[in-house]
Amino acid sequence: MSYLLANHAWYELVGPFTLMISMLLCYWYVKTMIHSPHYNPTTNQKIYFFTAISLFFLVKGTPFAVVADYYLVSALILQLSIIIFIAVPLFILSLPKQYVQVFFWRHKKAAIAKVLFAHPWPLALLFNALITIFTLPPAFNAITGSVLLQFFYEVLLVMFALLTWWMIIQPSEEIADHSYFLRGAYVFIMVLFLMPVAIFLIVAQQPMYTPYMTVSGELIPALNALNDQQLAGGFLKLMQLTSYSIAIYYLLKLWGTKEEENEGKVDGNTRVVQGVVIQLDKHNHRDKGKKR
Repeated sequence: MSYLLANHAWYELVGPFTLMISMLLCYWYVKTMIHSPHYNPTTNQKIYFFTAISLFFLVKGTPFAVVADYYLVSALILQLSIIIFIAVPLFILSLPKQYVQVFFWRHKKAAIAKVLFAHPWPLALLFNALITIFTLPPAFNAITGSVLLQFFYEVLLVMFALLTWWMIIQPSEEIADHSYFLRGAYVFIMVLFLMPVAIFLIVAQQPMYTPYMTVSGELIPALNALNDQQLAGGFLKLMQLTSYSIAIYYLLKLWGTKEEENEGKVDGNTRVVQGVVIQLDKHNHRDKGKKR
């Protein structure tokens, strides 16, 4: 810490811009959700929101952000992973369903959203392509070499993370209505997409990220540029697998709960027996008006 204090200004260590964004988001949630007579966020939703904001501020508004920007590529990858794999889905989970429905209806974006989420696979490809491009050494060196370019690239990552996690969590069936099976398969494919990148970072035997090679060992002498790069790959895979594993677990749990609720339910043409949906046609029905 003393090394950072000696080499960086106080506003770099505190992150006033990140603090302001975090405070504005908290003010918006408290005023719009908690104090609103129209929405009633649950205790869990409140915890999700403030946990997401706390994680965001922790990695972007504290000395950790300075370490990520100037000293360790592993810290930068961990920073982005926490935001796109933990903070973003928690933020979506924190939104009451009523608010989501009113938001899309009021802003007349439901039609656009339905078209967008009707084809989720391009979202998965673009999201993972953005992550992959960021980890490629030539692109990484160019992006991190410009503060403005890095800012806009990270904003783009967060935007596509929101779209991707929205598809997985699906907080409103009116905007996206995909089956639990499709969403589970979606998450599984997402895991496969990033596997080559993480493995590449872990097994590479030469340091590739120029901005961090020149400061190798300054902050942590025992951590050279190659070990730092391999640690970055480990962080990326760990955060991705952890978040997606939790997502698959809850999707399977919700799917099982739904099947239990539908067990034995009957409508005009449907029977549900032990999780199997049986559709009945007119030949399976008795003509109740027919005299015997």
